[in-house]
Amino acid sequence: MAIVHATDSNFSQETGEGLVLADFWATWCGPCKMIAPVLEEIDGEMSDTVKIVKLDVDENQETAGKFGVMSIPTLLLFKDGKVVDQAIGYQPKEALVELINKHA
Repeated sequence: MAIVHATDSNFSQETGEGLVLADFWATWCGPCKMIAPVLEEIDGEMSDTVKIVKLDVDENQETAGKFGVMSIPTLLLFKDGKVVDQAIGYQPKEALVELINKHA
């Protein structure tokens, strides 16, 4: 499964079912650029367990505000539409895999 780029209009639909890791990011954010290849690896290895959704906070401020995103990258883990966990800032792959597996 490929990483999905969500918008304000389809974010709740994209995160409403199953386990979804949502990455709140921006193009100018250094740590966001660092975590992008980590998310690609996780998507390649765990796509049967978790769906990865990216939301550009500059273009989709409504959704970022709704979830109280104050710094980026913010990663919210959704299970059937509800936030069950979060991580803020750059995270190594091992930490994200552990976060996902805790709720899988």
